[in-house]
Amino acid sequence: QVQLVESGGGLVEPGGSLRLSCAASGSFFRINTMRWHRQAPGKERELVAGITPTGGTNYADSVKGRFTISRDNAKNTVFLQMNSLKPEDTAVYYCYANANIGSGVSLEVWGQGTLVTVSS
Repeated sequence: QVQLVESGGGLVEPGGSLRLSCAASGSFFRINTMRWHRQAPGKERELVAGITPTGGTNYADSVKGRFTISRDNAKNTVFLQMNSLKPEDTAVYYCYANANIGSGVSLEVWGQGTLVTVSS
């Protein structure tokens, strides 16, 4: 009933920037918290940044000051602006959303992932 479609990944040099987008579609009453997670090769998936419906944010220590999460509620879209990228940021980035689909039911939905590679 709810799908997340991610875009914006790719190859970038160290120090460069990328902006990821994730749009929610389908049948839902409200998109609640949205998050970006990432999974580097050989590592567990970790939280990168999260944002509440009213704009409250939190970040992993490793990306504070470099990444900015934002959302456009009218478009049901969350963004991740990534600046000063480092090779350590290389990972598959996944969008997450908690969606209220009515009748007191919430779904936890994951996007398919988009690959970010930071390399010369």
